[in-house]
Amino acid sequence: MTTAVVFAYHNVGARCLRVLLAHGVEVPLVVTHDDDPAESIWFERVADVAADYGLPSIAPADANEPAIVARIEAHAPDFLFGFYYRRMLRAPLLALPSRGALNVHGSLLPRYRGRAPVNWAVLNGERETGATLHYMVAKPDAGDMVAQVAVPILPDDTAREVFDKVTVAAEMTLDSALPRLLAGTAPRIALDLAAGSYYGGRRPEDGRIDWSCDAVSIHNLVRAVAPPYPGAITRVAGRQARILRTRVIDATGPARAPTLRVERGRFVVHCGGGGSLAVLELELDGRIVLPEAFAAMPADIAL
Repeated sequence: MTTAVVFAYHNVGARCLRVLLAHGVEVPLVVTHDDDPAESIWFERVADVAADYGLPSIAPADANEPAIVARIEAHAPDFLFGFYYRRMLRAPLLALPSRGALNVHGSLLPRYRGRAPVNWAVLNGERETGATLHYMVAKPDAGDMVAQVAVPILPDDTAREVFDKVTVAAEMTLDSALPRLLAGTAPRIALDLAAGSYYGGRRPEDGRIDWSCDAVSIHNLVRAVAPPYPGAITRVAGRQARILRTRVIDATGPARAPTLRVERGRFVVHCGGGGSLAVLELELDGRIVLPEAFAAMPADIAL
């Protein structure tokens, strides 16, 4: 019987844990996270999946603590797996499994190593991303690749929609590679890190809109941070606002002073860097507003 200790969180963690169990892998311990009370929990909880299957689970503040390392070592696992676990595993943990420590990352490595890979890919206007199964080493997302599956990013996809696709890609990648991994015949393909990219974490304030940018760039920001993420933030008529959904009307129009107006029953923004956007969902002071509410406003509202 092959054994694996699993470090997992989020939807990718829940789905990939189920894949291991479906392939008959024995999981003596699941290591996950306590939910952050300040975070909107819109995803499946790995702790719930573990409980449903009767698997022991823990949520230590630091999985690299010597006591946790010793507990995992006592299980003598064949593998360690990381599935969207939010903290780096250091060398003492990575050295424990007899057959290697592997991770599923939400990008097509070596591109988008690091944090928030789906959000960054959407923000940068990528047309595809995916999931990669790779070996873990001390450097983040840098170990040899076993397999990856690509998914498309459509021009109006939000990060949530892309993350749902990446979750399926993660499940497919692990499910297809696992038989060869368990048999000891899976490939190990070195990553050319120089050909890739690395990105850090994102904060809510990184979603502030710079209206001097062009329409496509602003649209990509809006969809990269759309709910359940914090949303693209700005001010409209002196009020705190979030732009939650947009669509590019004109990608190549001339640059002009950025303004918001109501045209043909919808909000339209002319962007400082050129082009224009339809604002399909606008929130002011925490409440969704409709174009009719701006009937008494000036024709153009400076942004």
